[in-house]
This record gives sequence, structure tokens and C-alpha cells, in this order.
Amino acid sequence: MARPLIARIDLAALAHNLGVAKAAAPRSKVLAVVKADGYGHGLTRVARGLRAADGFAVLRIDEAAQLRGEGYTHPIVLLQGFFQPDELPEIARLRLRPVIHRQDQAESLARAHLEHRIDVLLKIDTGMHRLGLRPTRVAEALATLRNSPNVGGITLMTHFARADEAEVGVAEQLACFKETVSDGSLPRSLANSAALLRYPETHADWVRPGIMLYGASPFADLTGADLGLLPVMTLQSRLIAVQRIRKGEAVGYGATFVAERDMSVGVVACGYADGYPRHAGTGAPILVAGRLTRTLGRVSMDMLSVDLGPAPDAHVGSPVTLWGADLPVEHVAAHAGTIAYELLTALAPRVRVEEI
Repeated sequence: MARPLIARIDLAALAHNLGVAKAAAPRSKVLAVVKADGYGHGLTRVARGLRAADGFAVLRIDEAAQLRGEGYTHPIVLLQGFFQPDELPEIARLRLRPVIHRQDQAESLARAHLEHRIDVLLKIDTGMHRLGLRPTRVAEALATLRNSPNVGGITLMTHFARADEAEVGVAEQLACFKETVSDGSLPRSLANSAALLRYPETHADWVRPGIMLYGASPFADLTGADLGLLPVMTLQSRLIAVQRIRKGEAVGYGATFVAERDMSVGVVACGYADGYPRHAGTGAPILVAGRLTRTLGRVSMDMLSVDLGPAPDAHVGSPVTLWGADLPVEHVAAHAGTIAYELLTALAPRVRVEEI
């Protein structure tokens, strides 16, 4: 029999979450962010669930080629643009839309010999200081692109660093963007998931939802369920052993958990080699036989231990939910000191996946 660990992917939940994004920004087109193998859910799999999106955003040309190979004719944006000028002919052949975030990229595109024009996005650094042109350099890059025979449409974009923080928000960056670009004739793409949900003034022509499409919240104080989203991935396993330990006995590597009483401990077929966070430690929430309990001790490569006190009838073969339906991934991530994005994208290739 197969190892019982499985990730169940709900395509109907994806479609539902896309609907939430569209309802929140009804006058905008939706560029569904499917980079990182669809946030760990499988690129072509999530594309099926998000077919009603107006476009897709990926990181690499091979991801875009995979979507084109599956027959998707949607606009596809390369979020980091091209890394070398020799990639441009393939970008043109696949009719992709690279993000231009440096002046030398604009110049390389202008010099290239392409079979037809391509649409681009010009990224402006309004305060995140990661990718993008400083406001003082935007006019030069825009002129280069407008004068190039290789460039078709131009969309202006930026990325918000603190849209998930209610006390800071987007006001300063949005003001910088508006001051930098007074020409209202070009389409704009500003909002990530957090801005889409919290700041309607950022919606513009294209919104770029990512984490919300997968049912998780971009906000530290809310879950996806709080926002009307449905979890797309449910990571499930079963108990493969039950141990009865005495008060004073330890569990797992390093003996980091020591029993304060006699207790039953379950062993779950899931470990850090499957993508479960090793640094979670004792106390991470977990469902065993439908009962909420906690993990115990260090996570091993292939298994972890759980407290069976809240689930006294659990036995070998009892179902376990690591996150997903009935257990928000945000709660597990918060205990591990990380974010839902990391847990979802860290799902290991060895984990079986099933569409539901």
C-alpha cells in the first residue's frame, strides 16, 4: 500500500477564490499569479481551476511554455522579465509579456530582432526597493520603449511592500506612483492580494492576486475563511503507530518534549522532507480523527509525533489533517513563525497529489 500522506487539491475552491477576487475588483482584469508551480499546487493543475482569469503571471519562460503547450492563449506575464537578451526571440514566439525593471532591459529589447512586437510591463520602484526603476528614471525607460519597433502595448506597474499592514498601507507608495506617472493613457497594474482586498483605490486596470487564490490570507490577523476564501490544498495523512509513554519520558530527537504525565503519543506519516516545517516544534495545531490537538517534539524527516489526549479513541490508521479543510494553514504557519506562502510552496515532489 502507498504511504498515506496525500495533498488533495480542490479545483472548485480555486474557481471560488477567483470569484472572490473578481467580486472585490469588478472593474479590473485579473492576472492570476501561478508562479512557484502554482504556489505548490501544480502549475497546469491550477491553470485549469483558474481558466476564467484574464491572464497568468509566472516567473520563468519554461512555465509559460508549459501553459502555452496546454493550449492557454491568455496573456502571460514574466514577473522578472528576461534575464538575458537572447531569451527575447522565445518570448516573442510565445507571445509573452515581460516585466521591464531596468533601463538596460529596455535598451536590449529596443536592439533585438523580433518577428513581431511584444507587450511589456514597466515596473516602477515606489518604495519597496526590490525590482523596478526609480521614479527619476521612468521617463527615460518609457521613451526607450515607446520608440522601439519591438514594443506593442505598455502597462505600468508597481508592487506594494506593506499592503498587508493596516497601520501603514499603500498611501505613500500610491502617491509616489501617481506623481511619477501623470499620463493616464497607459493601463496600470498595482494590487497584489492584500491591496486587492483592502484598498480599492489600487485596483486599476489589472489586479494580481496570488495567495488569496489558494485560499490563504495575506493578512497576519485573518485566515482565508475570514475573507470568504476556501482552502485549495488539504494535506492529510494517517497515524502509523501509537506509543504509550510514562511521565518523564521524552519524545523525538533531542528530547525536546518531556511528558508531564503518562500519555498516548501518535506517530504521523509526514515530516520535513514532505514540506512540513521542521522548526514548528511542540504545539503546532493538527487534527487527529477530527479532533484538534498538537504536535510533540521535533519534526523528523519522514514523521512527526502528536498528543492523543484530545483524541483518545485514535488508533493506527486514524486520519490526520496537517492543514487545509477544517485547519487553516495560517494557524500552522503562525506557530512555526512563518507564513502560509512558505508552507504551500514547500510541498515536496514525493507527496502524492489528488484532485478533488
